[in-house]
Amino acid sequence: MDTNLAYNLVDFEREKSGVTRLTLTDFRNYQFLRINAALAPIIITGENGSGKTNILEAVSFLTPGRGLRGARLADIKRITPENLNDEYQPTVIAPVSWAISAEVQNGGDIIEIGTAVERSARETEEDDYRSFERRIVKINGNKISSQAELGKYISAIWLTPQMDRLFRGGSQPRRSFLDRLVYAFDMEHAKRTANFEHLYKEWYRLLKEGKNDNHWLSTLEENMAGLGVAIAAARREQIAKLNTFIEHEPDDVFPSVKLELDGSIEKLLDTLPAVEAEDRYRQMLAKQRRNILYNDSVDGVNRTDFKVYYRRKGMPAELCSTGEQKSLLISIILAQSKCQTLHKGFAPVLLLDEVVAHLDDVKREALLEKVRELNVQAWITSTNPELFNSLKNEAQFMEVRNNNIISAIMMLCIII
Repeated sequence: MDTNLAYNLVDFEREKSGVTRLTLTDFRNYQFLRINAALAPIIITGENGSGKTNILEAVSFLTPGRGLRGARLADIKRITPENLNDEYQPTVIAPVSWAISAEVQNGGDIIEIGTAVERSARETEEDDYRSFERRIVKINGNKISSQAELGKYISAIWLTPQMDRLFRGGSQPRRSFLDRLVYAFDMEHAKRTANFEHLYKEWYRLLKEGKNDNHWLSTLEENMAGLGVAIAAARREQIAKLNTFIEHEPDDVFPSVKLELDGSIEKLLDTLPAVEAEDRYRQMLAKQRRNILYNDSVDGVNRTDFKVYYRRKGMPAELCSTGEQKSLLISIILAQSKCQTLHKGFAPVLLLDEVVAHLDDVKREALLEKVRELNVQAWITSTNPELFNSLKNEAQFMEVRNNNIISAIMMLCIII
């Protein structure tokens, strides 16, 4: 890898990427909202509860997955007094629950992306109706079968206040954070993780119900093993890529990190080829069938932990101070942004929700300077616009009030 990072990033300055127009319909607190956005830092301010984070969540839905909140699709529709107590009637189906449309620029290309939730009903065995909702995605007006297609045109990395506790809770949020990093480089990773989860739930249900159909269970285990090893391999590759990048390009302000995986299947791949690892994983699942009956844990890629270390101190992130943990997270997303820009040719959109709230003045200004240097589109929320005075000549400032944008001031429309 060429260590002259600044020189390499200049090659991509003209190939900017990001959202240039965002339209929300019945999304969270917005009945209708349209934002014309610059490919620059976008500062969104307003009181707590005004809907700033909802705008970032809408941008996150332009990428694969369930958005930065991981919310159920049914929970996102705008709540009004009229529909608060509305009971579902299968003969009267609202075709669309909420919708997002956007114009995305990727280099010299303009792409139209739309995503919405359709509400439908299906008849059950008891001659009753059950409602369900599904997300649909269109690219340039054409409906796509897999959300993974979105990764060709846009990706996003986010930091939210909830992630301040990422290193102190269970492994699931850290695993999800890692998988989002993998999505940017491996567009099929999201599909594989979703398929694995579906198979795991089916396997779990059969065992809990006592349906010991060995052929059925063995088929599920074989498919789970194949997907699981592919998931573990993609995670290992991403960790190696980021560690190599960080070693060559240590940050001058935020702490240097070391990333590791703590997972049995990932460790198998340290010594075994993928085919043998699949066989071992399949055998492991078969031996763990009894664990389900006794509510014991089942080892595998759905239990892998993502470990982060403060390299200079040699200290695991969970033992670092709250401020250090925030800085470690910022180090990871900055490294991911630079690495992706160089490897894929376009930068991710940064979604930074109240990210400067608990940073001291030095760290806050350092982060804003990094955003400026990366020349990326970053959507940043805060209650205090004055914290971003250093960006006043190159950022787009918006204020959210009464479920609408009441001001959108671009001090300098084009970053030179």
